[in-house]
Amino acid sequence: MIVIIASEYIIEYCLNNLDGTVLVRSWGEKGIFYNPGGTLKRGVYVLTVKEKDGENDKSSKLDREGVFRVNLGVRKNTFTEMFGVTPKRPPKGGVVNMAYDFAETDKILPHPVYGWMNWICALNPSEETFERLKPLIREAYDYAEEKFVKRKGK
Repeated sequence: MIVIIASEYIIEYCLNNLDGTVLVRSWGEKGIFYNPGGTLKRGVYVLTVKEKDGENDKSSKLDREGVFRVNLGVRKNTFTEMFGVTPKRPPKGGVVNMAYDFAETDKILPHPVYGWMNWICALNPSEETFERLKPLIREAYDYAEEKFVKRKGK
């Protein structure tokens, strides 16, 4: 039996396992940011959970009942190992030019809009898919820490 992980569980997993992270709600999504001590205005993105389509982001069909998408940014080499290439930036309102069904659930995919920035996603991940996401979440966290240090130093 496939068990889908709830979006709230993913948020709690991050907050409980990634030191210095905070939850920010905005733009119709929940974001996990690395921002120890509230040093930066928002911090640095680690992961987002989106539960509805946006004006420029409809390809995942998040308006389906109970469908959500987990989004996170990984290093370029990880993204290219997973998907072969980093796509070009799509035009406003478009999706990356990659041969994926961005509405498919329980599969790790390139992010339909931000794949060009090496973001990945998964719609309604099962327990098994979430286990495969965990090291990628850790990578996104480590990457956010590095970006935080650079921004803080400015």
